[in-house]
Amino acid sequence: MIMTAPRLTLPSPAKLNLMLHILGRREDGYHELQTIFQFLDYSDEITFAVRDDGVIHLHTEFDGVPHDSNLIVRAAKKLQEQSGCSLGIDIWIDKILPMGGGIGGGSSNAATTLLGLNHLWQLGWDEDRLATLGLTLGADVPVFVRGHAAFAEGVGEKLTPVDPEEPWYLVLVPQVSVSTAEIFSDPLLTRNSSPIKVRPVPKGNSRNDCLPVVARRYPDVRNALDLLGKFTEAKLTGTGSCVFGGFPSKAEADKVSALLTETLTGFVAKGSNVSMLHRKLQSLL
Repeated sequence: MIMTAPRLTLPSPAKLNLMLHILGRREDGYHELQTIFQFLDYSDEITFAVRDDGVIHLHTEFDGVPHDSNLIVRAAKKLQEQSGCSLGIDIWIDKILPMGGGIGGGSSNAATTLLGLNHLWQLGWDEDRLATLGLTLGADVPVFVRGHAAFAEGVGEKLTPVDPEEPWYLVLVPQVSVSTAEIFSDPLLTRNSSPIKVRPVPKGNSRNDCLPVVARRYPDVRNALDLLGKFTEAKLTGTGSCVFGGFPSKAEADKVSALLTETLTGFVAKGSNVSMLHRKLQSLL
């Protein structure tokens, strides 16, 4: 096999939902949402190496996820098919973002794959085209493709860039994987929040409509919310399981982390309105 390009390693960052309101259920079964996405400077790392034989091979194995079902592979194959590219790719991932944590691991991996291969395969696709393809892989993929904090509507694909404050966050990671489908099908889930019509979104809209359902179903998440809530406003991201709170400095976040991570897994990371993936890609231009 001839290597036609050097290896490229890119970050695949986490995201937080700073708020999440559910406005109603659509006829197709999806829910109308309003949410604010912000990125974290905390990421998986994905390494790509171009192949000249058209083969797409993810070398890293995921327990319970067949190779061809992985979002990374699906993203690569869709881009290859739709672009007509004859090149292939070898892919390795250093995985640190928890699965089922609500911080966008799979969606972020798919977006990093689309952007990385667009660069390596020299396809010249613009952001709009990549985001449209990304939406077919998952509702959260477009925000990772675009790489800027955003107010999102629809199923999460209608994005308006925003610039919230960028505090330091302590993110707690309860050792449970929350099923998004399970939460959205719960009969007690709030589905009639009034839409926010004021722009920019007024401060104080930090409610997550999924939190009561997740906290009731998952005692470990409820415990994390209670513990973190003693130090700052504790929030749930997405449908969970990760719980987070903001702090004005790394030192303060680290201090609370030291108290809580003896019994809970967690990490401290800086909020960022521009994805670290996009900062890396910009440096390559």
